[in-house]
Amino acid sequence: MTQNLFSYQYQESSKSAYTSLGGLPLFMEMAKISGLSDTIKRSLKLNTQGWSDQEIIESIMQLNISGGDCVEDIDRLEADQGLNNLTDNLAYKGMTPTEKEEAEKRFRTSTERAFPSASSIRRYLEKFHNEEEEEKRLPETAFIPAQNGALKSLISANQKLVTFLQKQHPCQEATLDQDATLAQTHKESALYCYEKYKAYQPFNTYWHEQKILLHTEFRDGNVPAGFEQKRLLEESLNLLPQGVKKVFLRSDTAGYQENLLTYCAAGHNERFGVIEFAIGVKVTPAFKESVKEIEEKDWHMIYKTDEEGNKYETTQEWAEVCFVPAWAAKSKKNPDYRFIAIRELFSAQPCLPGIETTSQDLPFQTMALKSGEFKIFGVITNRDLPGNELIEWYRKRCGDSEKVHSIEKSDLCGGQFPSNKFGANAAWWHIMVLTFNLIVLMKSLVLPKEFMKKRMKGLRFHLIHIAGCVIQHARQLIIKISKNAKIMNLIQSVRHRLEALATAPPLIST
Repeated sequence: MTQNLFSYQYQESSKSAYTSLGGLPLFMEMAKISGLSDTIKRSLKLNTQGWSDQEIIESIMQLNISGGDCVEDIDRLEADQGLNNLTDNLAYKGMTPTEKEEAEKRFRTSTERAFPSASSIRRYLEKFHNEEEEEKRLPETAFIPAQNGALKSLISANQKLVTFLQKQHPCQEATLDQDATLAQTHKESALYCYEKYKAYQPFNTYWHEQKILLHTEFRDGNVPAGFEQKRLLEESLNLLPQGVKKVFLRSDTAGYQENLLTYCAAGHNERFGVIEFAIGVKVTPAFKESVKEIEEKDWHMIYKTDEEGNKYETTQEWAEVCFVPAWAAKSKKNPDYRFIAIRELFSAQPCLPGIETTSQDLPFQTMALKSGEFKIFGVITNRDLPGNELIEWYRKRCGDSEKVHSIEKSDLCGGQFPSNKFGANAAWWHIMVLTFNLIVLMKSLVLPKEFMKKRMKGLRFHLIHIAGCVIQHARQLIIKISKNAKIMNLIQSVRHRLEALATAPPLIST
């Protein structure tokens, strides 16, 4: 090969099994220690051409962790000879040559692959599709297909991760942030969302204190964000593990629904009673009329608090609103609600000729008050916190939810869907959620504190994409990495903590 700008060359090596993913096995150890691997093995029986459920699902999880986007990227893992050898050896660990030979007979044809092929993964995912439900779809109607048994079993596996985290790191409060996210796609069978493009619109329930996805429901793009949100909240509450005593709820305006608000405020949940909440208010003409009646002296500056605890002024103000919607005035026995208005001075920028906009084109409501034109927002709550404190608490939802959505669709494989079949894409999404929560367990329980805020880019750079050489010596598998004390100390520290999780009682008790 002729030399170009720099005097070095690339050559293939056939003698040693190198890997560029030396830190990836640590995450699969967590899957084993947490009980996720055994749960998948026990609850799913959908073997595809010899591959077990555990092998296929964990392959997809490794694809998510290592940075793959789509099913075809599995070939990149297969091409990693070191990872290939490691996976193959661990699959038959402890077996005699005769037992290994028998185990290999599960394949109809001989295979030398350590990871299932893209076609095998696609066929496997299609087993989660409920074709009978497709006949029930009606044009221009929101519809959520019933899950078949396989998909229900896959979804229920997430409970193992949630319970394991709660056992190791008990928490008595659960602030649930509920929000839907649009995942754009070009699949022919996908439906158009309110943003006028084809998408799926999964709905997430995120447990703020534990930083974990408690519940998610995969949906078509045309399903409204708040569709059946009360049911989703009830399902999420049923998933909260033992030890949780108090629940809070935060949601955007999609949650501004009478049945949801009444359910929380009246204490209809037998286990948790009254659920304190803050939910965005739809700014209706009636709400605007109430805002007009607020005196200028009753508007208060909104302050924000930075990471160091310092408060600073914003360009927004808040005020209590004397507003009683018709649904809340039906009975004197109805719970009491507080309505808070938020305003921000609106200075419309001049538009270029030919692209003029109207107030209907804006993503927020505006209205004229005595002191100018303002953007108007609203919040309904049953909490008795001071207005500024309540708004600051409510807005933490935005930071969490938007970050989670970004990780799902950009850092992991939630932005690329493998099939035209709804159930197959639902399974792909839920495996991504299992991966997300597995990473949460790694951050919360075994990684150093400085890793807690790192996105996947940082995790891959510092821990996952570590070059190593996989060898087998004296019946032991060894991953040799270059001499670097900092990296080796990190890996050894993680492995010691993983071992403690596997053999010791909960790490933290409160």
